[in-house]
Amino acid sequence: MMKTIRRRRLEKKTDYKSRLALLKSDKPRLVIRKTNRYILAQAVETKVAQDSTIMAVTSKDLLSKGWPEDKSGSLKSKSAAYLTGLLLGKLLKGKLKQDLILDIGMHRNIKKSRIYAVLKGVLDSGLNINHDAKILPSVEEIKSKKELNAIFEKVKEKI
Repeated sequence: MMKTIRRRRLEKKTDYKSRLALLKSDKPRLVIRKTNRYILAQAVETKVAQDSTIMAVTSKDLLSKGWPEDKSGSLKSKSAAYLTGLLLGKLLKGKLKQDLILDIGMHRNIKKSRIYAVLKGVLDSGLNINHDAKILPSVEEIKSKKELNAIFEKVKEKI
């Protein structure tokens, strides 16, 4: 007898095996998603398999912090991802009672990618997340685009 595959798994939206492991940990999750235009980062708490968002930030929020409108196409870069994580970490600073765990969903696990740039931003804000230091991009890799260096520093000061 064949096993039926759940709809969200067929649509490549949910990995139920990893979700169950994350839910069993009973810790809040740092959920990171990337789209074609933006980076999304959320702190999510789960109670009886019902998710509730504690805080959510997108890279589009950087526009209000000084990121120029004409460079809005670069809101998915590593530097924007890092700043998004830093902003989320600063906003979460006093709201969490315990450590977070990382939830990257169905995204591929590629070291030094934009997803891990968000993680580095959250870590630099002072929050604790269990991780391996080898997967995080260096500061040079985050600032690799020369035209974004001045913008990066200006926005980082405002955060």
